[in-house]
Amino acid sequence: MDELAGKVALVTGGSRGIGAAIARRLARNGTAVAFTYVTATGKAQAVAKQIDADGGRVLVIQADSADPGAVVAAVDQTVQELGALDILVNNAGTFIGGPVEEATVEQADHLWAVDVRAVFVACQAAARHMSEGGRIITIGSALADHVPVPGMTLYAMAKSALTGLTRGLARDLGPRGITVALVHGGLIDTGMNPADGPAASFLSGIPALGRYGSAEDIAAIVAHLAGDGGRYVTGAAISVDGGFAA
Repeated sequence: MDELAGKVALVTGGSRGIGAAIARRLARNGTAVAFTYVTATGKAQAVAKQIDADGGRVLVIQADSADPGAVVAAVDQTVQELGALDILVNNAGTFIGGPVEEATVEQADHLWAVDVRAVFVACQAAARHMSEGGRIITIGSALADHVPVPGMTLYAMAKSALTGLTRGLARDLGPRGITVALVHGGLIDTGMNPADGPAASFLSGIPALGRYGSAEDIAAIVAHLAGDGGRYVTGAAISVDGGFAA
């Protein structure tokens, strides 16, 4: 994808799972990639080593998305060290589940801080540096459209908020030629929700395709949206969920 060559991207939460797949995919397409992580230093260095071995340019930033200052600093560091910011991928997130009666305000606040507030803060900071053709892509969840089991209230609430944020930003940034899109991932095989996990047999029956997807499936859509394929896509939520919400 030559249209991505020479671009600069920041991927939040890029040390593992979907974020790592996105960072690797963008780097393979010629994009200089910065990504953040919180505590998984070894995994972050492994992703960076692979990108470097493949001839890519990579910057690893330790930043906790629960800290707004750290989010802004990650954006600024990307621009300072890589020279620009063309693509922001908001991938970092956390999950809190369980009976709604047992959820605490502290849990709700933390989930909101990481899954929603950090996205807003990163978008705001990135918009200060982006020019025409900039791309903002956020990783959401199919649970924003369909909640098939109990115990998902807090997470579904947070991921649903990203739809409104995406639409509002699309209007705010559209006149500057910056697009904003949301990718709703479905049942994706990652360390947090493995395809061979204890609930996998039941969960696999929910998507219309009857199986888990891969992190690379999400990365492929992100690369498409980051390139020329995304130049007229803004304010939209795109589901990559194998029919999870069908």
